Formats: sequence, C-alpha cells, structure tokens
Amino acid sequence: MKDEPADLTQVPSMVGEVRNHPAMAHDDVFGEISENGPNYRDVGWLGTVALMMKTQIGLGVLSIPSAFDTLGLIPGLICMLTIAVITTWSDYMIGVFKLNHREVYSIADAGGLMFGRAGRAFLGGTFVIYWIFVAGSGMLSISIGLNAVSTHAACTAIFVAVAAIIGFMFGSIRTLGRLSFLAWIGLICILTAIFIVTIAVGLQDRPASAPQSGPWSSDYKLFGSPSFTEAMTAVSSLIFAYCGTPAFFAIVSEMRDPRYYTKSLLVCQSGVTAIYITIGTVVYYFCGSYVASPALGSAGVLVKKIAYGFALPGLIVTTMLVIHLPAKIIFIRLLQNSHHLTSNTPTHWLTWLSCTAGITITAYIIASAIPVFNGLVSLVGALLGTLMSFQPMGCMWLYDNWSKGKVSKSKTWLAMVIWCVFVIGIGTFCMVAGTYGSVVGVIDSYRVDGGSGAWGCKDNSGSV
Repeated sequence: MKDEPADLTQVPSMVGEVRNHPAMAHDDVFGEISENGPNYRDVGWLGTVALMMKTQIGLGVLSIPSAFDTLGLIPGLICMLTIAVITTWSDYMIGVFKLNHREVYSIADAGGLMFGRAGRAFLGGTFVIYWIFVAGSGMLSISIGLNAVSTHAACTAIFVAVAAIIGFMFGSIRTLGRLSFLAWIGLICILTAIFIVTIAVGLQDRPASAPQSGPWSSDYKLFGSPSFTEAMTAVSSLIFAYCGTPAFFAIVSEMRDPRYYTKSLLVCQSGVTAIYITIGTVVYYFCGSYVASPALGSAGVLVKKIAYGFALPGLIVTTMLVIHLPAKIIFIRLLQNSHHLTSNTPTHWLTWLSCTAGITITAYIIASAIPVFNGLVSLVGALLGTLMSFQPMGCMWLYDNWSKGKVSKSKTWLAMVIWCVFVIGIGTFCMVAGTYGSVVGVIDSYRVDGGSGAWGCKDNSGSV
C-alpha cells in the first residue's frame, strides 16, 4: 500500500470498504465518494500535522505567560506538562478508537457507541457548543489584533463583525484537505508573531506595562500564592492550550491513510509542548507580573503592531477551523445516508452554508457579549475543553477493554483501568472547579474596569 494514495480507489480498507470502481470509493462515514462531489478523504500525514498543530497552537498559547504569573513558574510548568501527558494519551486513544470503530466521525459518534442516544446527544451538543465558544474567542482575538494594528481605528464591535464575516467565508471551504494548506500558513504566521514577542521582551530593557523610569528588574516568581479560584482559572487556561483534542476525530476521519495518525500526533504534541515551554518561560521570565494577556502586547506598541500583523492570518485560520468543525458535524448528521452528502447538489450547498452561517452567528454573539479575552479563554477551557479532552477518552478505553478483564486481569489491564479512572476523575474536578473560578474571574473583571461592554466600541488591545 502506498504512503499517500493517489486516488479514491486506494483508500485503506481499515477505514472503509474499497470497491473496484475507477471513480468511486466507499467510506463508513461519508458513504460513496466520487468525482462528482468533494473528496473528504484527502489529508496527508504532513497536512494532518499542520491541522493538529493549528487547532492546538492558537488562542491558548497567548495566555500561557499570564497563567505562569498566577501559578508561579515551576508549578505552571508542572501543570502544563501534566496536561500535555494526559491530552497526548487522549489524542492517541482517538486514533485507536477510530480504527476499532470505522463509522465514528466525531466525539458524538463515540458517545453514541458508549452511552446510546443520550450519550450521542450530550457529547455532540457539547462538542458544537465548545467550538462555538472557541470561535467566539477567535473573533475576539482578531478584533484585538485589528485594534492593535490600526491603533483602534474603528469601533471594536465593527472589528468583531469583520472577524465573523472572514471566518464564515473561509470556514465554508468544505474539506479539511483543502484547509490543510491554509493551516500551514496560519501556523507559520502565529509562531512568527509569538517568537517576535519572545525575542523582543528579552532584548528590551523592560516590558511595556512596567514603570518606565528608575531601576527595574523582572518580578517573576518561581512559586505563586494564588487563591483557589485564581489557580483554577490559570489551570483552565493551560488546559485550553491543549484542547484541540476533539478536533482530532474529524482529522483522522479525513486522512488518506489513518495508519499515520500516531506519527502525526507525536510530531504535533512534541512540537507544541516545546513551543509552549519556550514561549511561556521566556516571556514570563522577562516580563514577570507585567506580562500582557494576550501575550503579544507585552513588548510595547511597535512590537505589538508588528506581532499582530503577523498573527492575524494565524488567528483567522484558527477561527476558520473552529467554525468549520462544528458545522461539519451538524452537516454530516443532517445529510448522512443521503447522496447529497457527497454530491454538489443545491441541497448540499444550502445545508452546508446554513450550518457554517449558524455557527458563525452564534459565535459572533458570544464574542460580543463576553468581550474579556482571559475570562472567555479560561471559561471555555474549564467548562467545555476539559469535558471534551479528558473524560470521554478514559471511557473509550474502558468501553473497548473492560471485557478483557473478565478473561484475565493482568497488571497492565489493571494499571490502565486505574489510569482511566484517574483521567476521568481529574477531568471532572478541573471542569467543576475551573468553571467556578472562571465565572468568578469574569465577574470580577467587570467589577474592576467594567469590561469592554457587550457590543462596545472600547479598545480591547490597549493601543490607546
């Protein structure tokens, strides 16, 4: 079997039954894939790396230095590495579960297998709501970037609307294979922006928000002393930085050869963790408590303009992807087992554009109603990101392996049961406690400065 199948007839049999037809193949999710419609199975392993890394490296990385300031550098690194290990295992389980159950496209399908119709409805609904909130965060971050680059040239509400329109246009591209090239562009742009700020804070005398006269040295802390709510809000922000996990169901489902999923995953998670450690540590070490959130504003007005200039394409790609993903799960659910799913019919296009428009409009409302970046990021990470990245994956292993314990309770099996219970338990704790902390944080942000106001015009980038 070839590494990168050249046509649809070479789709691996482990994912779908291949029929001997020169222009048609059968997939357990999409049904008949022909030349008369979109090819949903067209993502190579390098494209998979790009999509994975872009769903991970986006909004969450911009809040890592601020989380370190709350927790302290050493506890912050320990928490982040712990989250990295758990989510990497969760991501791996997605690939295993997909190959064991070929009909699974999303976490909703996995929920349906494990818990019936109620599980499908609950996890499917949570998946859609999660990505809508992430899309709202993306629109908010784009508005911050546009404010920074233009020095607040227009009302922030207008910039949020512009972000929504751009996200809808690009998010309506129908297949992840066509989006993988844009994912590379977005990934390179966001990394360039982040490294510009990382280098700048090391070269500058002091961060932009620090006192600009008199002697100054960074007040970074190895160990912080946060309250419970502050600590859980910070941990939730770190969880959000690794919460691309539920998107990996769709990514593996649209790979040409899912056997290379684990290879792509290891490249992704290794690179993401190394980048997070470098950026979080360096920026926090030089900025201390004067680190900005989002972190791109930490090195002064000029560097902020340059950084956001590079970051905007990356933020747009993030928003595009997180509009596409929930729209796709609804689209497949509506048209599955219908020829309209893989054919360029009016019904196909009307349904698809209605799905992307509905997701975009809802995300726009959220971005406008909760215009506090840190608060929105930690709330999404705690309430929805944890639920999407921890508990279901522990349940997935138990679903596939529990019966093996009835035959032979080996030490390996027992260890994995304990691990799965731990993942489910720690995920539930972080979800409940983190949500409480995040809600308190959002309320406090409004009490302190009134926030930016729903659908407000106030500059959210600190440019003026």
